[in-house]
Amino acid sequence: MNERLDTYSFGNSASGANAAVARNRVLRNTYWLLALSMIPTVLGAWLGVAMGGFTLIAGSPGISAILFIAVMFGFMFAIEKTKNSGMGVVLLLAFTFVMGLWLSNLIGVTLRFSNGPALIMYAFGGTAAVFATMATIATTSKRDFSGMTKFLMVGVIMLILASVANIFLHLPALMITVSLIAIAIFSAFILIDVQRVVNGGETNYVTATLAIYLDVYNVFVNLLALLGIFGGNRD
Repeated sequence: MNERLDTYSFGNSASGANAAVARNRVLRNTYWLLALSMIPTVLGAWLGVAMGGFTLIAGSPGISAILFIAVMFGFMFAIEKTKNSGMGVVLLLAFTFVMGLWLSNLIGVTLRFSNGPALIMYAFGGTAAVFATMATIATTSKRDFSGMTKFLMVGVIMLILASVANIFLHLPALMITVSLIAIAIFSAFILIDVQRVVNGGETNYVTATLAIYLDVYNVFVNLLALLGIFGGNRD
């Protein structure tokens, strides 16, 4: 009887150890792929700035934004379908390149400030600090933050609607409000998405990287926008 109990206990320990190793491997691969995805993002942003900006339809920012959202969701659907193959990684990197192209519009506007390069570095440093903080909490906290997901998704939908509306309204106060809320929402999503990997809820590193990349991207974009509004120097 004791031998059976010992065997059962050993089996559970081995299974738990294997699960922990698998989770750590997914988390490690996610961080590596996330770091790699920054390269095509930077290249896309540089190319977009060199071209003088990036729009799908020149002169029609509203239609261009709507088409971009459609292209973005098309990429996300394709990545999800191919996440278990090397094509998933290729599509993810292609997606981050396109996101870099779209980012070039904001980068170009920021670089018109005399302190533009400094603002970009501040936004990068601030985003890195947010990511490090949220990832640390996700890794060390025993609290389950997944319950916030539905509430945050409603917030994201409202942000998208408000952002599209402001393309036509051009209200500075609305833009500032959207950016502040977006930073809070996507910082929380970093916490949730990293914790999902840590807890074994996400076992595919391509999907995990896509989710965390979008979180980080949105924090950076909105932080840079706020820095440009409040700290941009035109002298």
